[in-house]
Amino acid sequence: MKWLIPLSILVLFELVADILAKSWSLKGSWILATGALIAYLLGSTFWLFALKNGSGLAKGAIIFSIVSAILAVALGIFFYKEDLTKLQYIGIAVGIFSLVLIFWE
Repeated sequence: MKWLIPLSILVLFELVADILAKSWSLKGSWILATGALIAYLLGSTFWLFALKNGSGLAKGAIIFSIVSAILAVALGIFFYKEDLTKLQYIGIAVGIFSLVLIFWE
């Protein structure tokens, strides 16, 4: 399970990159865009370490995708005041349930 550390760092960099990318979309500063690209690149570097340490492509990719999506949705809702439909909330719940199933052993 030592692959969870680089996978968590990947998610953190993805979150930072998402914040910078959203800020760039609102303000248009190329510094923000450059920061987002650098954060995405650094995050991808930790993906390599997660794979090397045993995350597995299938399991690791699903965990990364769902966790980063849930965090991005939380950012959108709480910091950028974006709205979701009831069906989208159900989709988030299904994503969380899928994480439970992935870690169930």
